[in-house]
Amino acid sequence: MSSRARASSPGAPDHPAGPGSASAFWAVAAAMVLTLAAGGAPSPLYVDYQARWHFSSATLTVIYALYAGGVIITLLFTGGLSDRVGRRPVLLGGMAALMVSLLVFLVADGAAWLGAARLLQGLATGTFTGAAGAALAELHPRRDSRIAALVNSTSMSIGIAVGALGAGALAEWAPWPLHTPYLLLMVITVALFTVIAIRVPETVPTRCRPLLSTLLRPQRISIPARMRKEFVTGCLGVLAACSAAGLYLGLGGSLAKELLHADNHVVAGLVILAVQGVGGLAQLGFSAMSARVASLLGCAALIVGMFVVTTSNMISSAALFLLGSVITGIGFGLAFMGTTRLVTQAAPADQRGQVLAAYFVVAYLAISVPVIGAGVVSVQIGLSATFYLFAGVVSLIALTTLVSTLMARRIGRAQQSRATIVVGAHCPRWRP
Repeated sequence: MSSRARASSPGAPDHPAGPGSASAFWAVAAAMVLTLAAGGAPSPLYVDYQARWHFSSATLTVIYALYAGGVIITLLFTGGLSDRVGRRPVLLGGMAALMVSLLVFLVADGAAWLGAARLLQGLATGTFTGAAGAALAELHPRRDSRIAALVNSTSMSIGIAVGALGAGALAEWAPWPLHTPYLLLMVITVALFTVIAIRVPETVPTRCRPLLSTLLRPQRISIPARMRKEFVTGCLGVLAACSAAGLYLGLGGSLAKELLHADNHVVAGLVILAVQGVGGLAQLGFSAMSARVASLLGCAALIVGMFVVTTSNMISSAALFLLGSVITGIGFGLAFMGTTRLVTQAAPADQRGQVLAAYFVVAYLAISVPVIGAGVVSVQIGLSATFYLFAGVVSLIALTTLVSTLMARRIGRAQQSRATIVVGAHCPRWRP
């Protein structure tokens, strides 16, 4: 029987067997970093956009909301698309949309153009992220879902940090500060698009479905019953981790400027690096840690980090602020790694794309709602009070996740112990 016939037969596996390609795996990982770097690049430039085009903080909040909304809407509409039409078309389509968004950034001459660019960037990120998370698990040379989940979560953390810090540095020291970051990103995007088009194989057998009708209707994102407990646990953890990251994206740079007394593009990038970059390094350093242990330690570190940062603001201590940011970054990295690994390993292969899409919907809601809420609330109660409020909310979510994970772990051990007793009672004793 031919390979095509086996792939289409009812009893055939949903994905081709055999090892993946190392070059294809790392090409997709690099593209993931690039996509998230592009998403983080505008953050340190917003102050220049506001000064040049004279729009309010409320308008800036809307612009950020357009990016997050684009990601979430695309995940909802195309979350399971790569499971149906293949990974490669969705990956390439996401990168093509990213190129268009970078082009709009380059020609932007007002807040409306900036909003359009961020919306397109959100659509591109949502399209690419869901498919890439599933493709990494299938392209790994040993089909190691644990390593794939680690690379997936680390790419997100490091990508945002590198994008924000790199754009801040280019804006501070390179010519054309509002254009150079996007020109560099455009060149790298074109190069990686070419590599993926040539080197990345398709891992999903295509099905005979009309592509247009598939694209024009919302995809049904459902969670298989056998993994719903793991999915809920993962969503709680990612809610805590990404809420902290969103809090820093919204208020961290402003607080750092007040505490560090530095009016510099790089400052905002360094604050994001302290959370996202340290988070990525924590994931690499503790990659051998189990998913549940990483989630538990990550949530504990988030609570401690939020407390230290809040205290630093009360006593105006720059050193304490940086220390708290690093602790928060470690918590973010471990919690995000643990939950991403838990969901990736539990997801069935033929539904992995839609499961990860649902997971990232929760992640992007968590990373965007605090920023949008902070922009509204800070006008009423001030920057510091807003940070205290949201730090308390993040800590409460992290504490809830920690308790829920401990309870789930205890219940699982009790069930395993009872099962062992029952099996032992029914097994005949061996006699010599």
